[in-house]
Amino acid sequence: MPIFRQFLAGIAMLAVLALPQPAHAETEIEIGYMPILPVSQLFVGLEEGWYAEAGATVKLVEFQNGPAMVQALLAGQLDVAHFGIGPAMVARAKGADIKVVAASIIEQISFVAQPELAKAFADGDAETAFQRFSEEHGRRPVITTFPVGSVPQTVLRYWIDKQIGANHEDAEIIYQGAAQVQQALLTGAVDGAAILEPIVTTTLNRVPEATVVAKGSAMFPGQPGAILAVREGLIAQNPDLVRALVAAHKRATDQLNADPSGTAPHVQKYVGGGRLPLETVEQALKSTSGSFVSNPSAIIAGAQSMHDFQEEIGTLKAKVDIDALFDAGFYPVGQ
Repeated sequence: MPIFRQFLAGIAMLAVLALPQPAHAETEIEIGYMPILPVSQLFVGLEEGWYAEAGATVKLVEFQNGPAMVQALLAGQLDVAHFGIGPAMVARAKGADIKVVAASIIEQISFVAQPELAKAFADGDAETAFQRFSEEHGRRPVITTFPVGSVPQTVLRYWIDKQIGANHEDAEIIYQGAAQVQQALLTGAVDGAAILEPIVTTTLNRVPEATVVAKGSAMFPGQPGAILAVREGLIAQNPDLVRALVAAHKRATDQLNADPSGTAPHVQKYVGGGRLPLETVEQALKSTSGSFVSNPSAIIAGAQSMHDFQEEIGTLKAKVDIDALFDAGFYPVGQ
């Protein structure tokens, strides 16, 4: 009988070993994100199952702007953050233990003008467009963008101050979250916005004669945009998981650039609360195709330029060692 029991035990053990085994031990991670197109790699990775393949059980935490994510990081929340390089620098300057391990997008911000402000730009030099608008309408143009310290706000100021040589005080600039910016544009509550997709495409589709006055390459050449950041604690505890997350991020980047139509359903599920028409999301992805990037080394110079300008205008209160902010070691070598 003992021999028979040992035989049965051996059979049971073989049966257990024959069962499919998980490729990675499951690790729960809290990911902060904004429901915007520039962080589409997250949405594609989630819907394709690549985060699960990496061994990550994901808890998503949604934010309406990057500065709010900074506060969450400083409060000890979030393991991973998909947000702008501007807030990432602010978070690092304030003591958040984060590293940028992948880029997400470049030159993502456009300046969209309502018909009256678009006319002011069309009628003469961009430098004096705000003044011409004020003379005709008896008030300064109202411009909306994301909060101070965000990438859109920084790009707006850079465009006004450096690119067209105007005075930012000639416009009334207000700061809002993504949903509020979209609503303000669609209702005509503002005259223009420095903003990103899919708000740009939605506005152009629904506001007659709205115009893109300046694209990202004109507003801030080489501007870095959204990035993938992780806590140094996660890097120390589970570097293999971080490496797998970066690999999934690159895979999603390649797919977004190569197949906007195929990735649109994944992105549509998250962007704008899932309420945007699929056609709008697909159109926005096509207009963005080629701007999605993943190699963190490609945006270091742009990040330094943005850092220096934020310091110049006072939105960055402390210097940040840009080289220390980035960790390119998890990105595939030679790609």
